[in-house]
Amino acid sequence: MSLSLRRNVTAGMPAALAALALLTAGCGGQDDNKPASGADRATSATPHGYVAGAQEAAEQQSRLVLNDPRTGATRVLDLITEKVHDVPRARGTAELTTDGRFGYFHAAGGTRILDTGAWTVDHGDHVHYYRAAIRDAGRLPAATGARVRSDAAVTAVVDENGRAVTYRRAGLEKGRADSPRTLPGKHAGAVVPYAEHLLTLTDDGKTARLEVYDREGRRVASPHAPCEEPSGDAVTRRGVVFGCADGALLVSADDGGFTAAEIPYGADVPAGERASSLRHRAGSDTLTSPAGDAAVWVLDVTERTWTRTETGPVVAANTAGEGSALLVLETDGALHGYDIATGKHLSKTKRLLTEVPKTPAADSTGPLIEVDRSRAYVNDPEGRRVYEIDYNDGLRIARTFDLDMKPALMAETGR
Repeated sequence: MSLSLRRNVTAGMPAALAALALLTAGCGGQDDNKPASGADRATSATPHGYVAGAQEAAEQQSRLVLNDPRTGATRVLDLITEKVHDVPRARGTAELTTDGRFGYFHAAGGTRILDTGAWTVDHGDHVHYYRAAIRDAGRLPAATGARVRSDAAVTAVVDENGRAVTYRRAGLEKGRADSPRTLPGKHAGAVVPYAEHLLTLTDDGKTARLEVYDREGRRVASPHAPCEEPSGDAVTRRGVVFGCADGALLVSADDGGFTAAEIPYGADVPAGERASSLRHRAGSDTLTSPAGDAAVWVLDVTERTWTRTETGPVVAANTAGEGSALLVLETDGALHGYDIATGKHLSKTKRLLTEVPKTPAADSTGPLIEVDRSRAYVNDPEGRRVYEIDYNDGLRIARTFDLDMKPALMAETGR
């Protein structure tokens, strides 16, 4: 597979063997009396989260899934080894999403699943990083418009008609989709696995309302909080956020139950300027979304506040959160950095996009910004390349990956 890599500076990748030893040792003190099941069982020889055939690593094993819907060309770019893996074609992909390990190629005929072989198991006080072989993991019958969300135990799928089913995660890890379990009701957005339950907004034809199900699909006591015109969702350390017409709804686990808190915009916001999608760094509590044609919303989940930053015309936005800059890909083709608190413009790159789309990216379609703990990635479809940006160093271009296909769709896994 053809790949030309251009570096602006030498970017070493330390082995960090000492860190790996600490990670493994960190599980030695786990409470052996605490029940565990499946891949989460731990012994002195088998760390928490281990999956047969996987290799534990000392650092996050980031990989980019790339797809050209027109030709079907699909690649997995390993950001650690810099190797590009050629995988079977996926033509007609309308949207590419990920749950941190699996790539989901949504098309008219169904959703193809690709196990990218890179994932993170987060235990709160420590994490484990794994890498394994890349392989197909079957297909889901849900077609274009399906919403797929996962945790360590289940994968929930809502089709374009609002019907929801769940699959056992263990089956997907073995390369197959087991028989699904159907959830009752019609769902207005994604069903989000969280805190060993399933959170969803059910649609009664008027206002969507929060419902909580157990893993078997039984309704449990829930706040029944309303959310008009739901759009977008995200899992943060503070809870699950659902976008609503008047702002957002934050749902948190609370001593075996669940609480819901509204986070309003604080003013009436026209429909075209509301947060239509919620993007963030995995594990961050700061969410972003375009706010119309020339501004970006930032939602601080911890402080429960919205901030509107006036920018140039927006193609895509994201942030690493926790004091980092707001990253905005604008119609001048450059990546810009803004101070979230003040809105001050801080820095910009050279022009990155060979051709600028006329409308902002929706979900994963078109140029976008993927963000992890130290880098951001911008895809340039027409230029057949991906840029790696060091957002902690004035938006320095750390690496440029030249490809043999148009990376029109991109998603980062290993998180």
